[in-house]
Amino acid sequence: MKKLDASYLGGLFDGEGCITYKQVMKKRYNNPAYNTWDIRMEINMTHQSVIRLIHEMTGVGTVAKKPPGKGQLGKKMQWRWRCGFRDAYYVCCNIVSHSHVKRDKIQKIIDHYANEKTMNGKVVSMKKYKEAMNLE
Repeated sequence: MKKLDASYLGGLFDGEGCITYKQVMKKRYNNPAYNTWDIRMEINMTHQSVIRLIHEMTGVGTVAKKPPGKGQLGKKMQWRWRCGFRDAYYVCCNIVSHSHVKRDKIQKIIDHYANEKTMNGKVVSMKKYKEAMNLE
């Protein structure tokens, strides 16, 4: 990503973006519940051209329409750009130095993925990696 694009995106996320980084409990039919992570970045606005520009600049994520709901007669159509997990990590790595308001959440996403290693072609947590390599 170009530096100018990253600085524009960092400012846009500070003002209009939403960054989610939290652990959630997942439940599956006939299986025990387990903890997993919800890692997402998104921007909603009525200007489709800006949302398309974000998608073009980052090269990741999806663009979707978000029509006004019931009781919102006369409201404009919203557009949403959203990405998650490793795509969010990629975007965060590019905009962290250009962000101020949301820098803490961006840094948490970067730290989350920085604590991973590749083992047999699969990405595993540092804890599992150390256990497999008998480092603990």
